Amino acid sequence: MKSENIILLICTVLSFFAVFAVNAVMVVIPSIAAEFHMSNIVQNWAIIIFLLVVAVLSVPAGQISGKYGLKKVTIISVVLFIIISIANVLVTNSEQFLICRLILGISLAFFNVTSMAMVVSAFPPQERGKALGIVITGVYIGLSLSPVLGGVLNYHLGWRSVVLFGVPFLLATLVLILTKVDEEWITFENVPLDIKGSVSYGIGMVLFMYGFTILNETLGVVLAVLGIMFLIVFGWIELRQAHPVFDIRFFKNRKFFSANFASLCAYLATFAVTTILNYHLQYIKGLDSQTAGIILLAAPLCQVVLAPIAGRLSDRYVPQILAAIGMGLGTVSLCLFAFLNEATSMEFLIVSMIIYGIGFGLFSPPNTNVIMSSVPPKDTSVASASVATMRTVGQALSLGILTLVFAFVMGDVPIVEQYYPLLISSCQITCLICVVLCVASVFASFVGIKSKKSV
Repeated sequence: MKSENIILLICTVLSFFAVFAVNAVMVVIPSIAAEFHMSNIVQNWAIIIFLLVVAVLSVPAGQISGKYGLKKVTIISVVLFIIISIANVLVTNSEQFLICRLILGISLAFFNVTSMAMVVSAFPPQERGKALGIVITGVYIGLSLSPVLGGVLNYHLGWRSVVLFGVPFLLATLVLILTKVDEEWITFENVPLDIKGSVSYGIGMVLFMYGFTILNETLGVVLAVLGIMFLIVFGWIELRQAHPVFDIRFFKNRKFFSANFASLCAYLATFAVTTILNYHLQYIKGLDSQTAGIILLAAPLCQVVLAPIAGRLSDRYVPQILAAIGMGLGTVSLCLFAFLNEATSMEFLIVSMIIYGIGFGLFSPPNTNVIMSSVPPKDTSVASASVATMRTVGQALSLGILTLVFAFVMGDVPIVEQYYPLLISSCQITCLICVVLCVASVFASFVGIKSKKSV
């Protein structure tokens, strides 16, 4: 097998487990919540804390991996992920569980960035869209199998089996990296790390994203405003740095800016959908995790089929148009999800999920191709960090929107039958908010079409 194909295989496997670590746990969170007596707010935070860490570290991860080598950083992050996954099954309370999720997020932040950057570095521009489409297919296979595997494993063996599932596969991936990958891809060897920028960005993101989830309280408003101020300071620092951790001047490139903004809006609009559907199936419909996981397969299965096709099409046609069509379908699906209640038929739900899956399957590969192709080859790790950041910030804030709506509508309560009407109302309101964000993503996808040619 050619070296670039081995790299593609490695990065596709890493992409799969990056998704599995989030989505499989999302499906089994009711079981974890029952064991550790978590409230509805803490349940959501079991996912948000993971995504928050990834969002905070994705930007510095781009510079760090470019300085010390993509291969080396990938190895360290995979080893850390394996160790903490094993530790995670030994926890005895919700606090320990959240700490393990936090550390897992640290490792995921790095191999999220390095896997995408390795693919872009290994393949020439004319084959990049196809390769990225395959890697993103790994993401969608993860999205497809996570609910099913997570649900089945949890039903038969308990939630700890879900956490351990990826360990043998990541060990095999580690062996492949050590024995079959020779290139290190050091692009920032003589570039000093931007400590000031990284710290100001990290503080700003943590304050803003945590404050956002508790905006119903005065403390939340204060923290969110402080976070924005730190992010403004981050921008000021980056404009004056010779070697910034993230060169925000890239956003002057209309294609780069519009594709990143479209990605942010898309994940803001869609990520909470899986949680909403999972809660609907397990709480409102009373299904077990195994059955719910099988039903949740409908949307990501469509994404698996369409991702490589959309990747190839993005090499031949205007990728922004493909992305806009995809998010247009996503808008339709979210409008349908806004009608979910205890009387909703399973047929209606599955059709809505298929439309959602087709839409996002058409959106993501072309949009990622635009981002990765809009910067010089030496800056692919930065572009990869941007892709990871937009995705994880969008995902975390999407759950943040759901958590915020929960706080306003339900309060901090366990999800039990007496609160199911409030749960339905909360999910419907969240879907309507997400419709607006989907529309914003559609318009953003068109903005960069007339800008100068990508790199």
